[in-house]
Amino acid sequence: MFTFGPGSPGGDGTAGTGTEEPASHAGQATAAGPLPSPPAPPQPEADAAPPPSPSRSPRRPGVPSLPPAAHAGELEPHAALDSSAASTQGEPSPPSPARRRPGPDCRAGGRGRHGLGARLFGWLRERSLGRGLFVDPARDNFRTMTNLYGSIHPADSVYLSTRTHGAVFNLEYSPDGSVLTVACEQTEVLLFDPISSKHIKTLSEAHEDCVNNIRFLDNRLFATCSDDTTIALWDLRKLNTKVCTLHGHTSWVKNIEYDTNTRLLVTSGFDGNVIIWDTNRCTEDGCPHKKFFHTRFLMRMRLTPDCSKMLISTSSGYLLILHDLDLTKSLEVGSYPILRARRTTSSSGVSPRNSLEVLTPEVPGERDRGNCITSLQLHPKGWATLLRCSSNTDDQEWTCVYEFQEGAPVRPVSPRCSLRLTHYIEEANVGRGYIKELCFSPDGRMISSPHGYGIRLLGFDKQCSELIDCLPKEASPLRVIRSLYSHNDVVLTTKFSPTHCQIASGCLSGRVSLYQPKF
Repeated sequence: MFTFGPGSPGGDGTAGTGTEEPASHAGQATAAGPLPSPPAPPQPEADAAPPPSPSRSPRRPGVPSLPPAAHAGELEPHAALDSSAASTQGEPSPPSPARRRPGPDCRAGGRGRHGLGARLFGWLRERSLGRGLFVDPARDNFRTMTNLYGSIHPADSVYLSTRTHGAVFNLEYSPDGSVLTVACEQTEVLLFDPISSKHIKTLSEAHEDCVNNIRFLDNRLFATCSDDTTIALWDLRKLNTKVCTLHGHTSWVKNIEYDTNTRLLVTSGFDGNVIIWDTNRCTEDGCPHKKFFHTRFLMRMRLTPDCSKMLISTSSGYLLILHDLDLTKSLEVGSYPILRARRTTSSSGVSPRNSLEVLTPEVPGERDRGNCITSLQLHPKGWATLLRCSSNTDDQEWTCVYEFQEGAPVRPVSPRCSLRLTHYIEEANVGRGYIKELCFSPDGRMISSPHGYGIRLLGFDKQCSELIDCLPKEASPLRVIRSLYSHNDVVLTTKFSPTHCQIASGCLSGRVSLYQPKF
């Protein structure tokens, strides 16, 4: 077992601890004292001057076997294919009901035809949802991997060994899972081989201030952003120098998104700006860019997997959703009411591009809607959004899942509410004032959430079913599948490997831990 960071045995015990200051109300949850009353809804502005920068960074910154051939005249119901999954707790699956041979009534056109029609309808419905055996052959593979996650124990963790670089703000795997990158408080980016746990490279002067977020564009190119207001592009094949540095933000840059279809890079920061960068025309001097959107109190910005929506969370508890997204067009409007009016459907029945919806997500225990949305993630299939919220008095913290609701507005005169709370759980509320970045598993069946000095693996039910298979009529608690505690300080970020059964977590004192089952 190796140590990583000053909080571990052999560390200096000083560097990287306590260097993070609480956020100011201008963009972060505060560590001391109650938050002020939630302000009015954010006012998107096209050319408004950015708010004054806070005094200091908050620093939280194999294919399954086919079923037996059906008897003549009988179609095997696809639902039986999914009933063989084992529970994550090791419970046996209930036995499948005995298959009936088609009796005379089937041949004679009796009641058996109704059963055949029902099975056919169910099979077609599974295919239409993209969940049939021949539509998604990896479905059972993900189920098996989910069961492996439930068997991980804290003793299985491995510490990545290197000297301290301050708090760990973000973890990101390359798409092929071969590289794990670590965004550090003290201007550096670390690269590891997550399979062998070996240190690959330290980018000692990646930025001039703390590194907040990392995003891979493909298996070799990645981008980093920092409190120094810049974004840097890197190539894994040539890490001695940056590909280029992007200038355009006026305050701390907090997260990065990427549209693989248009190859546009999207960044957001505490200056309230969302900026688009055209990497198709990237040179050593940078990339052409333009301001796409502006709003006050911006915290995080995310794109849905198909890039049809942009979600923006704010420190004032509001969530902004841009529908029918078109990144090639800036929102050149001057006031919030105009944007809100654009959310309604036009006379032709089609919503305009980049139409805005402003809503306040329901949070259990906080009915006064005075919450700060500190973390924002999206389901890998685009079915839901995952929020981490802190109360307006900073004494409660919640993880909430909201399902996207599509369709026309209930009342044409008002915008529809696109989100419905489906699952939630109260968090430990340890390390007040720091942002905790949580994440979905690659298949979307599980959530990894920082919880005190460790992480919790959460599921929508005890069997870790897909969200679409267990949507409750009313909001229900998330189920704790496994708790893993191996850090000696508050965990700030966690990430699933996209290709292996592995989870990484990083804490305030700089230690990075890898969890994976042992065989």
